[in-house]
Amino acid sequence: MAKKKRKFMLSAFSIIFILIIALAILSHVLPDAKFVGDVIVDGSGTVGATISDFLLSPILGFSDAVDVCVFVLILGGFLAIVTKTGALETGIKVLVKKLKGNELVLIPILMLIFSIGGTTYGMLEETVGFYVLLAATMVAAGMDTLVGSAIVLLGAGSGVLGSTVNPFAVGAAVSSLPEGVTANQGLLIFTGLLLWITTLVIAIVFVMNYAKKVQEDKGSTFLSLQEQKAMEKKFAAQIEGAKDKTKDVKLTGKQKVTLILLGLTFIVMIIGFIPWGDFNVTIFDKFTGWLTGTPLGGWYFAEASVWFFVMAIVIGIINRMKEKEIVDTFIDGANDMISVVLIIAVARGASVLMSVTYLDNYIIYNAANWLSNLPELAFVPLNYLLHVVLSILVPSSSGLAVLSTPIMGGLASTLGYGVETTIMTFVSANGLVNLITPTCGAIMGGLALAKVEYTTWFKWAFKIVVTIAIANILILELITLVF
Repeated sequence: MAKKKRKFMLSAFSIIFILIIALAILSHVLPDAKFVGDVIVDGSGTVGATISDFLLSPILGFSDAVDVCVFVLILGGFLAIVTKTGALETGIKVLVKKLKGNELVLIPILMLIFSIGGTTYGMLEETVGFYVLLAATMVAAGMDTLVGSAIVLLGAGSGVLGSTVNPFAVGAAVSSLPEGVTANQGLLIFTGLLLWITTLVIAIVFVMNYAKKVQEDKGSTFLSLQEQKAMEKKFAAQIEGAKDKTKDVKLTGKQKVTLILLGLTFIVMIIGFIPWGDFNVTIFDKFTGWLTGTPLGGWYFAEASVWFFVMAIVIGIINRMKEKEIVDTFIDGANDMISVVLIIAVARGASVLMSVTYLDNYIIYNAANWLSNLPELAFVPLNYLLHVVLSILVPSSSGLAVLSTPIMGGLASTLGYGVETTIMTFVSANGLVNLITPTCGAIMGGLALAKVEYTTWFKWAFKIVVTIAIANILILELITLVF
């Protein structure tokens, strides 16, 4: 059998820096911005990036993403302590043994669960901690780390793309509409539901087909030799466990308690992030937030960091670890996350440079003027493509909503086009890009944890993303025709 050639792959850092350089150059190529006092004339041009702007952008990106970075560091310490107990490794072996060759059933179940989090509250950056867990599980089931990454990213991402009540996408867009422009909430939810389900089905079919091939023939993996070696090193215990089907594996009492606490930790985090007040759910108001200072439903990464830090200590104590062992293990785990933290920070640098140079402002205003001359059936797909471009540069759904919706929502209303379709065009295009863009910290960080190179993910996921984009546009056009 012929050996795979070693592929040349740019690192995640190089890819992001090349993008930032391209943006800096573009800011000089476009017309110069005009100002009235200190206020820019919308869409007039850009401010050329200086050398300091370029060099500062990843540093300011770190400042912008510091809450996520701290969370990832503490998450690393937490996972290191859980791993030290042996509960996670043994639990995965027990799960795979019980499934007895039916491991593929995990894929649609887990992807559906992640997608529910995505469509309801935009679960994306919060999924970083799941990449290692799912990568280890899929490797133990005879698949590879690419399958584990796809379950998390395409699962949660399909939900975000088809946001129904996600306050950080649909909610932010609706609240950013110009005065006097309204949107039908029922039609927004219906459109989001169609986008969510069709995207999820497409993603599940692709992932399951690939997973089945890898399970049947390890040589069919899309991973490079370098990535396979990294996978074998990182998940050696899971690979060995998969080979030995006869060994009887049992969880000890402490390990069972540890796994229960592990599950509880993530469940509470998810509950904490969901903005229950936006859905008129008051049951969690009874929680006083005595631990984090903020009740469940009002959490963000600072509160999640406190929670994971406390639970790391609790799990260490239950497993009778000594003080020095807890501290050293936690620090080692955080240390393993340094590269992930740096990737997340540098990825934010592109958005920082966009804002400083007014590139985002220039693109959205001039694109809106051009789109205003098109019929609605042409407006929808081209507006989708516009937001694909914008989302690469501004991956944040709430950030792009504030930038885009006042202009595009107002334009759609003026032209008599569907405001709801315009909002969901932005939401779905932004969600699509966040399945594959290097400027999304959650993608770059999660893939780094799973030992999957960004270039590998891009090549593997490109066909899926194109298929999803075509399905999205067809659904949006159908909604335009019917409503």
